[in-house]
Amino acid sequence: MNNHIQFHDDATIESSASVSKSFVSNVFSYMTLALLISGGVAAYFGLNESLFLRLMSVPGMMWILMLAPLAFVMIISFGFNKLSFPALLVIFLAYAATMGLSLSAIFVIFDLGVIFKVFLITAGLFGTMAVLGYTTKTDLTAFGGILTMALIGIVIASLVNMFMGSETMDYIISCIGVLVFTGLTAYDVQKIKRIGAGVEYGTATASKLALMGALSLYLDFVNLFMFLLRIFGRSSE
Repeated sequence: MNNHIQFHDDATIESSASVSKSFVSNVFSYMTLALLISGGVAAYFGLNESLFLRLMSVPGMMWILMLAPLAFVMIISFGFNKLSFPALLVIFLAYAATMGLSLSAIFVIFDLGVIFKVFLITAGLFGTMAVLGYTTKTDLTAFGGILTMALIGIVIASLVNMFMGSETMDYIISCIGVLVFTGLTAYDVQKIKRIGAGVEYGTATASKLALMGALSLYLDFVNLFMFLLRIFGRSSE
C-alpha cells in the first residue's frame, strides 16, 4: 500500500514537472517571437536613414513612441481577465512592434558593431541567469522583492537625472540597472517555473499566464540590453 502511494506521488511530481517544462517553453517561445519582431522593426527603420527621419518627422511621434509601450503593457495587465488569449497575443505582438520603433534610434546613435557586441553579451548573460533561475533550489522570492525596490529607485533616479544631465549619474544608474535586471531574470524564470507547475496545461488561462511571463522576460532582456548599451556605447566613444 505504501509503495503504491509512493508510486502515485512520484507520477504526480513527474507530471507536474512535465507541465512546468512545457509552460516555460511556451513562455520563451513568445518572448523570442517578440524579440524577433522588435529587432526586425528596429533594424528596418533604424538602418534606413531616410525612412527613420520620415518616421521622426511625424507630429507627436516622439511622445507616441514614449507612451505607447506603457499603454500596451497596461492594457495587457488590466485586460488579463477580460480579453481572450488571441486578443492579448495580438496586443503583445503590437507592443513588440512599437518597441521596435522606439529601439530603432539605437542604430542612429550607436555603431552597428557595438550593438551586435552588446546583444551577444546580453544574450549570454540573460541565458546564464535564466538557467540559474530555473535550476536553483534557493527561494528567490525575498531577493525579487529587493530587486523590485531597487528598480523603483532606478526609475526615480533616472527621472531626476533627466533634469540634472549628469553623465556620471547616468553611468552609475546603468551599472545598477544591469545588476537589477540580471537578478530579475533569474527571479522571473523561477517564478514562471512555479506558475507552470500549478496551471492546467492547454487551457486559455495557462496561455494567458505564459504570455504574461513572456512579457516579464521580454522587459528583462530589453532593459538589460539598453543598460549595457549605454555602458559600452559610452566607452566606445
